[in-house]
Amino acid sequence: MLPVEFGLDTFGDVTVGPDGEPLPYAQVIRNVVEQAVLADEVGVDAFGLGEHHRDDFAVSAPEIVLAAIASRTRRIRLGTAVTVLSSDDPVRVYERFATLDAVSNGRAEITLGRGSFTESFPLFGYDLNDYDRLFAEKADLMAELLHEEAVTWAGTVRPPLDGQQVYPKTAAGRIPTWVGVGGSPESVVRAARYGFPLVLAIIGGDPARFAPYVELYHRALDQYEREPLPIAVHAPGFVAATDEEAVETLWPHARASITRIGAERGWPPLTRERFEADIAEGAWHVGSPETVARKIARTVGVLEVQRFDLKYSAGTLPHEDMMTAIHLYGTEVIPRVRELLENEV
Repeated sequence: MLPVEFGLDTFGDVTVGPDGEPLPYAQVIRNVVEQAVLADEVGVDAFGLGEHHRDDFAVSAPEIVLAAIASRTRRIRLGTAVTVLSSDDPVRVYERFATLDAVSNGRAEITLGRGSFTESFPLFGYDLNDYDRLFAEKADLMAELLHEEAVTWAGTVRPPLDGQQVYPKTAAGRIPTWVGVGGSPESVVRAARYGFPLVLAIIGGDPARFAPYVELYHRALDQYEREPLPIAVHAPGFVAATDEEAVETLWPHARASITRIGAERGWPPLTRERFEADIAEGAWHVGSPETVARKIARTVGVLEVQRFDLKYSAGTLPHEDMMTAIHLYGTEVIPRVRELLENEV
């Protein structure tokens, strides 16, 4: 098995302070920077920051926050989870990340996605009826821009380009760019067609059920005569000193967040029984360092992926608890997962 990398993702959820009241957006953003700095210090390979445009998340411009993080870190790679390409302009996405790549000395990454929320569409004047067409055409243009050569392109969702150069160019000649997929076979095949590495967003159910998407991606890469490309998993989790502490700390914050989102989408409220079942057998990687390490090793092994990103934030979960989880993830979980994977070889 190839070496596996380990990342952390956050959506910049609005958290609560010691008094139980929501923190101001500005403080949440500053706390995210501190979380990334700690992740760099404890050896995490990558840090991903989500883009949202709603009141329960503080980060709507992840590249700016990532640039602040770049100024205070040395080695950790900095990317998104995800960039909502459908409601953005690919040229501006390239320009922003090429600039981030410069200030971070080559550590920028992009994960493109449709986004699991739709607030950005009316905010920026897009029609949800164009949901699929917007992403398909903009992904096509993004693939061209990443070559960092003159671009000639025409579509229906933005003005055409005729031999246009886009600046700045990066030192490496290309920004590493992934595509995040939540369960669409068409998106898996599209990622292979354009030569984008794949991120599987596993937020519910047994990670093993995503094995067919891994197989489909490999088959599509072969069909398009592309070299093998890495696959990553993004999944929720939380680490504390013991299994009981992890579950009890996380539960009220996860319940509030998931129940709120579920109400918007017609889901039933999250029950404790369902929550514990998803920790035991589903997507949540929650518990002591040993428990989380064993579950991550299983996920990585069953899907044969090259990277695992733990989505460590969960609704109003306090900053201090997330800092503890980050420290344990870097100092205990990651070394233990590597040991478990080496023993399987």
